[in-house]
Order: sequence, then C-alpha cells, then structure tokens
Amino acid sequence: MATVDECRVALRRLGEQFDEVDQASRAKHVVERSISCHISDLSVTFYGRIHHGGLGPFEERPPTDGRPADVKLTIGSDDLVSLVNGELDMGRALFGGKVKIDASFGDLLRLRKLL
Repeated sequence: MATVDECRVALRRLGEQFDEVDQASRAKHVVERSISCHISDLSVTFYGRIHHGGLGPFEERPPTDGRPADVKLTIGSDDLVSLVNGELDMGRALFGGKVKIDASFGDLLRLRKLL
C-alpha cells in the first residue's frame, strides 16, 4: 500500500502530465470542474480543480464553498501510483473496477479525450 505522501506526489505528477496536453486540446475539451480523488485504502480524499490552466493543486481539505465535487474519483493508493507511472491503463482500470468515476456523461466524454 502506498502512503499518503506517495499519493500526494502522484497527484502532483498527474498535474505535470496534464500540463503536457496541447493548448488546442485543452481549449476544446476542458471545462472548469472541481475534482475529488478518494484513496479508498487510506480513507483520505484530495480535492482539486481542472481548468484551462492545468490540473490541481490537490489538497486534503475540502473546498470552502461546501459544494460536492463535480467529478469524483475513487481509487486505491497503489493503483493511483501505477496509473500515474504509466504501469496501469486507465481503460483497463475502469473496466476492471480499480477506478470509479462519478461524473456527468458530458464530463466523462471530455475527460476521455484528455486521458
């Protein structure tokens, strides 16, 4: 099992990977949304945002507006680290039940274009 710090680093790297997405794709597919990433085996949730300028930063405290996240991810700590390191395919993780995404259909379609 990965630690909370390892998950924090993985989410930071995910943000760096998102920065590599070209501006045209971001402009076409990114809509500003709040995101929560619940690490199921550690019982910790990170909160962040996806926007035209990037992804994150992720913090362990919920947003002050009190609204639930628009996009909710649930994943195990080891799976998060493996996904970010390119060792786990997102499609296989979704269909294998290792990742759960709770979002609107439109948000799912947009995210698919960016992953």
